Amino acid sequence: MRRITILAIAAVAVATAVFAVLASAEDGKDNAAVADSPSSYLRDSGPGLPAATFRSRPPGRRARLIEAVANARLATARYATDLERAKADGYRIITPMIPDMGFHYMNPAIKEFDVRRPMILVYEKRGDEYQLGALEWVFPKKPSKPPLPGAKYGTFAAACHYEDGTFVPEGSEQRCQKTNPETGSPFSFWHPKLVTLHFWVWYPNPDGLFAGMNPFVRPFNEG
Repeated sequence: MRRITILAIAAVAVATAVFAVLASAEDGKDNAAVADSPSSYLRDSGPGLPAATFRSRPPGRRARLIEAVANARLATARYATDLERAKADGYRIITPMIPDMGFHYMNPAIKEFDVRRPMILVYEKRGDEYQLGALEWVFPKKPSKPPLPGAKYGTFAAACHYEDGTFVPEGSEQRCQKTNPETGSPFSFWHPKLVTLHFWVWYPNPDGLFAGMNPFVRPFNEG
């Protein structure tokens, strides 16, 4: 009975969260935008789900999106406020705090899209506490078929990444230095220009589920 009660409470909590997240998506804007980032390496394709577009979706697509949000949240709930758990499961830092977005932690063992296994976890930080904000996947090119209903994409320029989470935009791996010139951190990996997909299932985003940036996390920009 106790197990059933716990599962029932969890189901209600997830359902409530799903509708809250989708409600924030319906408040999205129609204007495409360039990401508000420290430099031009990162671009946002625009808001995730404009209100008119979302309301006009066929019921089947809306149901699939609701299911995807619920599955994503259930699968990543253990990481919501536990960064150390995420690290223990293989996620490692790959960016510092990107304004209006967060700190990015990547699991290099995850190679393909699976809504239950995000490649990247995007965290917000306040003081010593971390809160999961978005899930993210990257692709070498825009998928021919959207992995999620209504998916919108951004891009991340080619870059050299270092073990401390810093990175330097660079067009080829051969140009990456063995250590970061500013921090001295050892080189970790390089990637070419990537297509990005954010999924804001852990923090409301007025610009939509798939927007790259989130003005609601701006208070955390200082970390």
